[in-house]
Amino acid sequence: MKKTSVRTRVLTGTVAAAALAAATVGAVSASAESTDTPAVQAAAKADTQNKNLAPSSGLTIDAATRAAQAALDAATKAGQHVSVAVVDRDGVTRVLLKGDGAGPQAPVSAERKAFTAVSWNAPTSELAKRLAQAPNLKDIPGTLFLAGGAPIQSKGAPIAAVGVAGAPSGDLDEQFAQAGVAELAK
Repeated sequence: MKKTSVRTRVLTGTVAAAALAAATVGAVSASAESTDTPAVQAAAKADTQNKNLAPSSGLTIDAATRAAQAALDAATKAGQHVSVAVVDRDGVTRVLLKGDGAGPQAPVSAERKAFTAVSWNAPTSELAKRLAQAPNLKDIPGTLFLAGGAPIQSKGAPIAAVGVAGAPSGDLDEQFAQAGVAELAK
């Protein structure tokens, strides 16, 4: 049996890997082009019937940005360095603004306050009061039961929330969050 050099083995392995990658890309491209399969047609038809879909309302990115900017502007006007987060109904961050001079903990705290407010459809200052009756609430991952979160509602249901963190008190944080919510009523 003839021994091959390291260089030959590396070159052969590289060529084999390139051929395998090209074959994989070709197969994926070919399957992506064939959209006339019965499964794809059935999925498209099922989607158009709307029987399996739940209605949902949410803020546009423009509205979320306006709310966040209004909250940040209110804080800046009051001389406070804060971060502002706007989350959607599922608690997913849509906009996060870290104000000039805001502390390193402020962005995460703002997101958690907003998540908490939208989860319970209540200002976080009210939710913080509930901890006396149910102290285990604070153990739910991603929540922060400190004043500074305000829900945004449509027909009484939560669709988003504004969270603010970084001011010296939660009352101020919540005041700024409410300014963000109020911006959407204009």
